[in-house]
Amino acid sequence: MGRSAITRRRFVAGGLGTAGVLATSQAAALSRPLAWLTSHGRPLRAPGSLPRPFDPIGTPGAPREIDTVVVLMLENHSFDNILGLLPYQVRSRREVDGLPGNGLVPLATNPDSNGNPVQSFHLPDDCPSEGLTQNWNSSHNQYDGGRNDGFVTNANSTTPMGYFDDTDFPVTYALATHFPVNERYFCSVLGQTDPNRLYLFCATSNGQTNDTIAPLLAPIPSGSIFDQLDAAQIPWTVYFGNEPSPELVENFRNNPAQVAKCVSNAQFSTDAAAGKLPSVAFVEPNFSVQSEENPQDVAFGENFLLQVVTALFQSPQWHSTALFVTYDEHGGYYDHVPPPPAIPPDEVAPLLGQPGEGTAPGGFDRYGFRVPFTVISPWARPRYVSRFVSDHTSILSFIEHKWNLPAMTRRDANAWPLFDMFDMRRPHFRTAPQLPPGPSIDATLAQCIADGHNPPTF
Repeated sequence: MGRSAITRRRFVAGGLGTAGVLATSQAAALSRPLAWLTSHGRPLRAPGSLPRPFDPIGTPGAPREIDTVVVLMLENHSFDNILGLLPYQVRSRREVDGLPGNGLVPLATNPDSNGNPVQSFHLPDDCPSEGLTQNWNSSHNQYDGGRNDGFVTNANSTTPMGYFDDTDFPVTYALATHFPVNERYFCSVLGQTDPNRLYLFCATSNGQTNDTIAPLLAPIPSGSIFDQLDAAQIPWTVYFGNEPSPELVENFRNNPAQVAKCVSNAQFSTDAAAGKLPSVAFVEPNFSVQSEENPQDVAFGENFLLQVVTALFQSPQWHSTALFVTYDEHGGYYDHVPPPPAIPPDEVAPLLGQPGEGTAPGGFDRYGFRVPFTVISPWARPRYVSRFVSDHTSILSFIEHKWNLPAMTRRDANAWPLFDMFDMRRPHFRTAPQLPPGPSIDATLAQCIADGHNPPTF
């Protein structure tokens, strides 16, 4: 059996229960191209359909032990850039598909403009800034028809081949040591932040390909996950830093009742301590400082992650919580796994050639590059590596399955709902693991400045 496969027997034996059994064939199908699905007669769920058609909307379902879902999406790092060293540094993670190498050190390369190989290397500071780009054109150039060999030439810089390790991301590596990671979790679009965050909220970008024209777009006809939660009377809150990213969605931006559910992220720890977190919470960093977007000092984001996780570990709601931690897109950093085909969400074509938009051929029928993804929950499967193809709409799928909400597009209707990353037989992390301290911001800032980089500070 290949590395990317998982048998029905292995999956069911994990103890997820009936919900996992029903979803297994769906996950196996969605790991293959759409043409394979249709040619083998496997029906796709349609937009508007319910995970459980005979139950009312809003009816809680599996996993029944989870009552609170928290989503933390950081910015602009590929799987190989942050977790590529897992196979080399964490003994229990030898099976993770990280940076290619010889088992001792990573040896991945990308050619420069002269055809000379540029080998992967540890980044010298926590705020790299040269040449990183991930717009529509750049992402498609980096992908290069599946060769993933355009990172250095597109950037005209070696920075995309740089990686971090557990000294830079001690909290992230500790979490990835204990909790399950998905090594086939891709961002939703070969493009930038805005379209990928739109997929997290709406399961489509409504044609948007870059970060430039969101205010010009019409409302998304299929709505957002916030509309679905409201219709089912499921409580939710956005805990934001300096600006709530759901306001990228015009439907949301023009809905005062939804905007009113956005509160300061300082309130997150207070609500967690009081056991007052809503059923669904999106917690967001200060995007100017803590999101880890280049050239920010990533130590700020790592310490923000520690704050969020610690608040949940200490919350009376911890026993029934699932936290999903991921990144919006790859930020221009190298990843060695070519993004596979994806189910187009709708009939809307990419808005190519618009002011500020890309022109590279491509569509919404392919995922973007891999990004880190970890599930943190008492019910998470310890030290597990998921190989089910997933993307940001998988988070939507989990929420929709949990509360029997209608799918918004074909993408979330048929996305893998991440059930394999849980083991509902018993809470393996009833007592949360002890985490290391976050990186010293003073030390990392000093190194950034010494190297000539000046990341923003509070």
